[in-house]
Amino acid sequence: MGQRQPRVTADEIIKVLKSLGFEKVDQSGSHQKWKHPITGRQTIVSYHSGDIIRPKTFKKILEGAGLSIEDFIIIKKSAKKL
Repeated sequence: MGQRQPRVTADEIIKVLKSLGFEKVDQSGSHQKWKHPITGRQTIVSYHSGDIIRPKTFKKILEGAGLSIEDFIIIKKSAKKL
């Protein structure tokens, strides 16, 4: 059974992406493009400081990054310890 989707902000998503090696390559308004230099995977993060990311948007961000919800939660917990 799948993990319940966490309520996260753009800042939390960006912290996880950075910990995985993603780099911000472009920005248009509030939309930031993040790309992994080795895998070439890319994702767009809608950045509104402090706002909770909507569930469908969160799912699309994870798809672009190649992550499952479970992966995200594990990485977020380990990034918090750093």
